[in-house]
Amino acid sequence: MSLNDNILIKIREMRDSLTPVERMVGDYILENTEDIPHLSIKELAQGSKTSDASVLRFCKTMGYSGYRNFIVSISASLGSRDEDPKAQYTDIQPGDDLSTIISNISLNNCKSIEDTLSVIDRKEIARAVDLLCHSKRIVFFGAGASGLICMDGEQKFTRINKMCHAYTDSHSQLTAATLLEKDDVAIFISNSGATIEIIDALEIALKNKAKCIAITKYNKSVLAERADIVLSISTPEITIRSGAMGSRIAMLTIIDILFAGVASAEYEHVKKYLTKTHNILTNKLRY
Repeated sequence: MSLNDNILIKIREMRDSLTPVERMVGDYILENTEDIPHLSIKELAQGSKTSDASVLRFCKTMGYSGYRNFIVSISASLGSRDEDPKAQYTDIQPGDDLSTIISNISLNNCKSIEDTLSVIDRKEIARAVDLLCHSKRIVFFGAGASGLICMDGEQKFTRINKMCHAYTDSHSQLTAATLLEKDDVAIFISNSGATIEIIDALEIALKNKAKCIAITKYNKSVLAERADIVLSISTPEITIRSGAMGSRIAMLTIIDILFAGVASAEYEHVKKYLTKTHNILTNKLRY
């Protein structure tokens, strides 16, 4: 099964953006996953305390034309999960030995990438790459851990001679947003999509008619609702800092995808910059 077909992950990640009735259907499915493939549409409606029409609307919201296709996808997702029963997010517990920590962190990071590929919209990625290819300037906005992702993006796009900069503190973000123009692309990075400083900069960027791309987990956040393009990530719902680690890995993956997409689309133009930057860094490391 293709990673981006995992409907169970998609339901979990889209939960907060569903209507109350759709959420009732989604919650029932997530709580009774093993039973769902055997239920008729009427039985699922009764179990979730909704209606046949509500279940059908839920299926369409998830991207399926009908109930049968939806159930087939549920079965495939369950089959994929059964193939690797240990592939679940695991939090780090006080007193864990180093071997356990190594295994759990590695697994969580791998799962973050896999689950992000399950929820990401390929068409939105294509739109984002196209905007970046035609941008006059690229500006990254992020605070805290998300600021590190911005710096990584700045470093990558600088290598192909894209005019770009990362802003990670509130004052410089407001200043940078104020100077944006319609041919600029602003990339806002926030796991919650609700960071006050990021939203303030977003509103200014939109007023200046810059194109805004959001990299975030929550599709119902202010950031996701206001941005022109939303690139969703999936991260574990666990308690200790391994959750933040997972979100960082997922966001870095999105940055890598965007960079590679732009570099590939403009390869004949940017290959000389890639060669130059590679050579200068290699030569410096020799001394």
